[in-house]
Amino acid sequence: MTSEPSPAAPAAPPPVPAPVATEAGTAAPASPLAPAHAAAPRGAGVSPGLWLAWLLAAAGLVVGLLLWQKLTGMQEQLARQSREAGTQSVEARTLARQAEEGVRDMAGKVAALDARLAELAAYRAQLDELVHSVARARDENLAVDLEAALRLAQDQTQLTGSVEPLLAALRTAERRLARSSDPRLAPVGRAVARDLERVKSASIPDAAGLLARLDQLLRQVDDLPAANEVPHARSAPATTAPAAAAESAWGRLWQSVRDEAQGLLRVSRIERPEASMLSPEQVFFVRENLKLRLQGARLALLARQYEAARADLTAAAMSLGTWFDPASRRTQAAATLLQQVQASTRSAELPRVDDSLVALGQAVATAHTVPGTR
Repeated sequence: MTSEPSPAAPAAPPPVPAPVATEAGTAAPASPLAPAHAAAPRGAGVSPGLWLAWLLAAAGLVVGLLLWQKLTGMQEQLARQSREAGTQSVEARTLARQAEEGVRDMAGKVAALDARLAELAAYRAQLDELVHSVARARDENLAVDLEAALRLAQDQTQLTGSVEPLLAALRTAERRLARSSDPRLAPVGRAVARDLERVKSASIPDAAGLLARLDQLLRQVDDLPAANEVPHARSAPATTAPAAAAESAWGRLWQSVRDEAQGLLRVSRIERPEASMLSPEQVFFVRENLKLRLQGARLALLARQYEAARADLTAAAMSLGTWFDPASRRTQAAATLLQQVQASTRSAELPRVDDSLVALGQAVATAHTVPGTR
């Protein structure tokens, strides 16, 4: 931008011509047509205002030239920057286009990867479901196998009277449950541990000894005196044999009559009045009934049915105390032997694993009702 030069100072007014003196003493007016340089006084120069105006004009011209040069430089710089900006804009558009193409390619690749990831997720879900189903089937089979093994061992224990099959089955079940990671089988493990401790502490009676005692009782039944049985006449003491031989025939007759009279009458105490009314035929059936009770107890012991054995032994004890002479030594010995057998069978009970079987049944039922959990 240039500044215009300031206007020059106004020219000075022309000098007024002075009056010219004449010889007559009067002043004649100066002719206006006289030349200016003749009228101007000598030695007069250019005015200072004109010089100042010229100086200001020159300064303005220099300043204008400088501003023009500066403006030209700025225009050139702006043009150069505009060209550079245009070049950079073209490059930026090219890079943006390339970036957009790269983004589209990457978007396609990401979409393909997403599809592949979805397929892999589906495959993994199917694999997990397959693994879970296999694990559930394994756990269900484990529970079913353990239940079958425990039932078989319990039946073997009932048949043989030995707890060794049950102990072996419980130890095997405990080891297999310890290796399983299914939380549903944790209650089964606790139940198996309790049953194992109970089986270890169980007391099994001597079946052979009990059977021998029952056989002894069976042999003694026929020799047991009934409650209303008349005892045999006692023979005379041996010390009186010489005296009896020395007596007369009348004395021997009197002795025999007296012995017969004493055998006709016997005074005894009978606790149950119905026992005194037994006939010999009824005594026979009472003995046979007692034998049947003892035989039933023997068979129950062989079958490990201790509850039935205890019931038969109790009935045999009642029959022995009711229909047979309690004062007889044979009856007392038989009663003592029967009490020993009863005491041995009272605490005899084969252990059972009902807790483990119930826990296994609940685990199998849970596996069937909740198939989605493990």
